[in-house]
Amino acid sequence: MATILVVDDELGIRALLSEILTDEGHTVELAENAAQARAARERRRPDLVLLDIWMPDVDGITLLKEWGSTSQLTMPVIMMSGHGTIDTAVEATKYGAMAFLEKPITLQKLLRAVEAGLAKPAPRGLEGTGHGGLPMRGDGGLTVESAMTGGLGLPPAQPLQLGPQSEQSFDLDRPLREARDAFEKSYFEFHLAKENGSMTRVAEKTGLERTHLYRKLKQLGVDLSRNKRNAL
Repeated sequence: MATILVVDDELGIRALLSEILTDEGHTVELAENAAQARAARERRRPDLVLLDIWMPDVDGITLLKEWGSTSQLTMPVIMMSGHGTIDTAVEATKYGAMAFLEKPITLQKLLRAVEAGLAKPAPRGLEGTGHGGLPMRGDGGLTVESAMTGGLGLPPAQPLQLGPQSEQSFDLDRPLREARDAFEKSYFEFHLAKENGSMTRVAEKTGLERTHLYRKLKQLGVDLSRNKRNAL
């Protein structure tokens, strides 16, 4: 798995991205500003960077330019912003970003962009390429439109190795909230086992967006950590 540096001045976003990416098996480094991002890059040499554009000291585009001009853009960079425009995406890709994600970022788009970034070779410079050695269009590269959505294919989700669930009985002599939570926990555990741990298929089967499903499982106390993938 990869080492991913998340740079964002919002604590909640850093925490959520860290939790999701760690659950996917990656090692996550966190930075809340450009100074911490520079130090983290030197300390761990990340395989991928998720970089917010709007930060209070040095914005993400400026930091991206700095890394490019000093030959430090040796890893794919995915820009993030809650106020993105086509012009911003063009500027980001011009200076070395391989993708641009608009906030709020859905789990599907995040994982798709991360998988695509890790599958790409390291940037080799900015001259004549448009963004970090990656073509602006054609040859399987990202266009600006697909960069705005992180739109590359996502490999099939790996199973979480959940065991089969037996029939459940429920104690109805309890408060409604407790009974409902117990039922929902068993319900999701059943579908996780039935779908071999595929979060994508469970989300489709239960009608929940993957980000909401992920949070629901955490809320209900469904223990996924003990079912880590064999590959980790």
